[in-house]
Amino acid sequence: MSRIHYDLCPVCKSNYINPLLTVKDYSVSGEDFVIWQCSQCRLRFTQDVPDEQSIGDYYKSTDYISHTNTAKGFINKLYQRVRNYTLKQKADLVIGHTVKQGKLLDVGAGIGAFLHTMRGKGWDILGIEPDEGAKQQAKKLFGIELIETSEFDNLPDNSFDAITLWHVLEHVHELHSYVEKLKSLLRIDGKIFIAVPNYEAKDHSIYKLFWAAYDVPRHLYHFSPKAMDVLMKQHGLKIISKKPMWFDSFYISLLSSKYKNRGFTNWLGAAMSGLRSNLNAVLNKDRCSSIIYIIEKA
Repeated sequence: MSRIHYDLCPVCKSNYINPLLTVKDYSVSGEDFVIWQCSQCRLRFTQDVPDEQSIGDYYKSTDYISHTNTAKGFINKLYQRVRNYTLKQKADLVIGHTVKQGKLLDVGAGIGAFLHTMRGKGWDILGIEPDEGAKQQAKKLFGIELIETSEFDNLPDNSFDAITLWHVLEHVHELHSYVEKLKSLLRIDGKIFIAVPNYEAKDHSIYKLFWAAYDVPRHLYHFSPKAMDVLMKQHGLKIISKKPMWFDSFYISLLSSKYKNRGFTNWLGAAMSGLRSNLNAVLNKDRCSSIIYIIEKA
């Protein structure tokens, strides 16, 4: 297996990078991975990650909800209930910042639930998904044919009014070329919507090593708002708004509690942690557990 070792920060290319903490892969392998931090842009990143050809085995879990649509266990049942609500919220967010009906690209479309929602609102949809099982689910559940990731580079420029990446960018190996391609695909007045976890949230400071949103090694990068801003500016893009994802703090706290307590979830404690995190972010969106960045061409 080939691994990627970074000598410079993957975002700003600074050499002011240092190992910070060691985190376990609780979902699949049980392996430990070291997370490093850049003191310049405050990006954290997983060091010595499997390369693009090797990382597939780390996604092979029946509990990986974005690929399997599983309702196994109470946490995933709760996730399913909340997702039905947040799909509408996301759709309203996209339409509110773009056009009433347009053309959408959903990158990392999972089982196609968001595309299905947008198609129902009259949008022309296209989705990219690397996981074969998820693609089969999208076709079975919604009749949506998702395209291969290999087709991403061949999509024509200036094609989309909206491009969405719901918890996807942290998985992308070729980060800079990927962002540059996203920019080229965007129409002049189009918007990119990128949702990623935020390690500067309160729920992170509560659970630390057990914070489920580290999700190593699948999450290659762990963004701060500053790191995201630096990345976008490097590619002639600008963040015009940030939207908190309030439910994420509860979902992440529940999983983190399960990891910390070796399979036992402290439901009350996790709920309180999620609430504390959200209260901490009410006056400062940069402290929310996950943030949606709304981005346009500068």
